[in-house]
Amino acid sequence: MEWWAILLIVIGIVLLLGIIFATWWIVTYNKFKRYENDIDEAYSTMDVYMKKRYDLIPNLVETVKGYAKHEKDALEDVMKARYSCMTANTPEDKAKNENWLAGTLKSLFAVAENYPELKANQNFIDLMNNLRNIEGEIASSRKYYNGTVKVYNNLLDVFPSNIVARHYKFSEKVMFEIVNIEERVAPKVQF
Repeated sequence: MEWWAILLIVIGIVLLLGIIFATWWIVTYNKFKRYENDIDEAYSTMDVYMKKRYDLIPNLVETVKGYAKHEKDALEDVMKARYSCMTANTPEDKAKNENWLAGTLKSLFAVAENYPELKANQNFIDLMNNLRNIEGEIASSRKYYNGTVKVYNNLLDVFPSNIVARHYKFSEKVMFEIVNIEERVAPKVQF
């Protein structure tokens, strides 16, 4: 075999390997970008449901306020937590404030338990049903968001895609988690 034929074969193999590597690099980069877009979309969806809840809270507070005039502190805490959630800028801050809001809503429901006539009020019942539905939607959207973040973070951490991630400075995304330890513990039920 002639030397130039061997040289052409070597050049061909090198070009083929280069094309394979470039294709893998582009595909991996595009995966990261797609997952980033999926995370943004999942967060946006979750944010829409949380906004619905934020819009429902003032009506719920006003309804409770009519029955529980001396429970002013609990009602104010709910509104403060709502405002903090609405003004949070990062997913980390949003998650922290959402946990605070969940705690204040529990105290609002505890207040409502003390007023049987409030629990029988049709407006209150409708608001609670709406809130229950919205909470289910928020839970579903959080689950989707966390699943998307998990896939992205796995891609970020595993070899060889972590080479592309480091090169383009892709960073780890945070999951929406419960930070309040009491919420992780199963409630004690006694009969």
